[in-house]
Amino acid sequence: MASSRFYALDALRGLAIALMILVNTPGSWSHVYSPLLHAAWDGFTFADLVFPTFLFVVGASMYFSLSKLQPGPAAVWRISERALKLIALGILLNYLPFTEPLAELRLPGVLQRIGLAYWAAALLVVYLPKRALWLTAVGLVLGYWALLVLGADQPYSLEHNLVRQLDLALFGAAHIYHGFGMPFDPEGLLSTLPCVTAVILGYATVLWLKSQSQQAAVKGLSLAGLGLILLALAWHWLWPINKALWSGSYLALSTGLILWLLAALIWLVDIKGHHQLASPLTVYGTNPLFIYVLSWVWAVLFGLVTMQQSTDGAVSAYQWTFLKLASLMPEKLASLVFALGHVASFWALSLWLYKRNIIIKL
Repeated sequence: MASSRFYALDALRGLAIALMILVNTPGSWSHVYSPLLHAAWDGFTFADLVFPTFLFVVGASMYFSLSKLQPGPAAVWRISERALKLIALGILLNYLPFTEPLAELRLPGVLQRIGLAYWAAALLVVYLPKRALWLTAVGLVLGYWALLVLGADQPYSLEHNLVRQLDLALFGAAHIYHGFGMPFDPEGLLSTLPCVTAVILGYATVLWLKSQSQQAAVKGLSLAGLGLILLALAWHWLWPINKALWSGSYLALSTGLILWLLAALIWLVDIKGHHQLASPLTVYGTNPLFIYVLSWVWAVLFGLVTMQQSTDGAVSAYQWTFLKLASLMPEKLASLVFALGHVASFWALSLWLYKRNIIIKL
């Protein structure tokens, strides 16, 4: 069957970066609508879908970027070089604004996880036969599950899970995230294993799509998504849905929802022809990693600029803007409007780059 062009993939990539900016830059973390906050531990929110979507589109993009890459030293170096750049950039972003002591620098992070997951998934794609790739993807998740169960008496608890134990042993408590009330990193080293599978699933989805008609793609993605969601709900009783640990049930649920989202986009954009609706997302998806990094740097710098002094200390430009919005509307709404302003601003920058055909690869 002749392959079809799926513009929905471009829209999905843009949607992923837009949602990452929306979730990561609220006006105030103390005033956020609950769907835009990650689940405290077990459970699932809208925000928990964002990072898996980004990993999925990383895998989808690999289909095109690695299509002509042949096994060998050159391939290993090309893949490793890009992964190392992402990891180094992620650590650098954690260090911003260069005021914290290096002894307390957080080493894991979002870009570090993307780099590691990309590195492992890309090498597997280049070196493994396609059938073996599927088995490896499943094996990574089941192997990770086995390690968690065998590694602790309370494998899914915050304090005793193996992910935390390994990160403490490798990095030390000072170099991992403390936002859970104790040292535990949601981008831990061991929990990157199912993220590799998430990237492979993005690649495998595009590989399958290229042999399908658009109508068949919608049907197949919808059925596969339903199957994964039902699997997640059943698996939850044995391995709770948990983003912080990247449980298998969480991976299944998020991937199922992503497949439904992609099916909806294919129906809307590719079948019904509503390209104008998807055009803003397509623009956003042309420089996704660069825009993500820039949004992070901007948020840090925006928080360093002092707008005024108060009895409680200096008020940054970031805080001042939120407070002005909060004087006009409820605080949670003001926080959302603030985040949407960032989404719109970085879309405008993406559009400027898009019109000039400027692609900045990281």
